[in-house]
Amino acid sequence: MKIPGLSFSLKRAVGITGLKTKIAKKTGIPTTKQGLERKIGGAILKAITGRRK
Repeated sequence: MKIPGLSFSLKRAVGITGLKTKIAKKTGIPTTKQGLERKIGGAILKAITGRRK
């Protein structure tokens, strides 16, 4: 039986999530798949059109 509003994440408990966040902030490169795709897509559009969106 689950307790509503209570969850556990092994990655957060070990500190992997925080480490990934710190790396992403310092390098400016997202660590999520969606964030990386957005960054690459924006760079391609900027290269093609010379401007963003």
